[in-house]
Amino acid sequence: MRNPRHILITGGAGFIGSAFLRHVLKQEGFDGKAVVLDKLTYAGNLETLEEDLKDPRVRFVQGDINDQKLVSAIILEHKIDTIAHFAAESHVDRSIVSPEAFMQTNVMGTFHLLEAVRKHPNIHFHHVSTDEVYGSLGDTGAFTEETPYNPSSPYSASKAASDHLVRAYHRTYGLSAVISNCSNNYGPYQFPEKLIPLMILNCLRKKPLPIYGKGNQVRDWLYVDDHATCLWELMKHGKPGETYNVGGEQELSNLELVEKIIEIVAKLTEEDPKELRKLLAFVKDRPGHDHRYAIDCSKVKREIGWHPSPSLDERLKETVKWVLDHKPWIDHIESGSYREWIASNYDSR
Repeated sequence: MRNPRHILITGGAGFIGSAFLRHVLKQEGFDGKAVVLDKLTYAGNLETLEEDLKDPRVRFVQGDINDQKLVSAIILEHKIDTIAHFAAESHVDRSIVSPEAFMQTNVMGTFHLLEAVRKHPNIHFHHVSTDEVYGSLGDTGAFTEETPYNPSSPYSASKAASDHLVRAYHRTYGLSAVISNCSNNYGPYQFPEKLIPLMILNCLRKKPLPIYGKGNQVRDWLYVDDHATCLWELMKHGKPGETYNVGGEQELSNLELVEKIIEIVAKLTEEDPKELRKLLAFVKDRPGHDHRYAIDCSKVKREIGWHPSPSLDERLKETVKWVLDHKPWIDHIESGSYREWIASNYDSR
């Protein structure tokens, strides 16, 4: 068992990275440091970490994971023993329009981190990846850790490449490294371009609910706090060189998911769900759109005893309530004023 004490969290101002930071800070007996390294691109939001940055155990550094000198300086200054690597470009639609940023961050960024770790072999490296590296499933079956890689988009190809780099550095240089491939995350603080927050907000604002094709693409949905819990356990107990699939075991088509969101929003706001359904807008499908993802996470359940939340409906309801209760956070992102918040409140310490 490892005891992560001084942790470098790359992309810690993002959606999943910030959830992981919050989870770590809640752990009884955690008296080390959590150093957040984030470039603060459009999806990095320090306002998400407003309360966490007040914790004396947290340090924030604005910087690029491609900067090996910076990473090495952080490792030495803070005596880093664990790296939790979340930093990534992750929006598929953006990767189709502008793939280069995905190669620079997801592939070269991971490479430069691994090179820094190679100089400090005492560090354990946990690489957070996606089920999209496996490609598309038919109507049955699920991805296992032995499923061959078959990425469909520039995003998933860049994550597949980074997975291979981590695996190769473990085998060639003996680095202590674990890879986890997760299904679609949702929950508080998710950037509004993603499906669930977008649909919640559009329902609230009576704007069209755009759905690709017929909405029959199936995804497995994982609550972000469940994911954070699993990652913390994997950082302590995951076997070096191993891959672990992490899923929510909650499969829904996109249309079924949006229907659930409509029902929840209607109930919480006392709207007529029939009126909200009129907002459904089926649009042209995107290129290379995978039909179905499903995760077999029996390995991680067996080896570390983790299980996802059993109720998607309850977690979705909590997510909708969070959006209703955090309108300023949403408004700051959509107006761009969260960038001004960063400029006026940012303290690198």
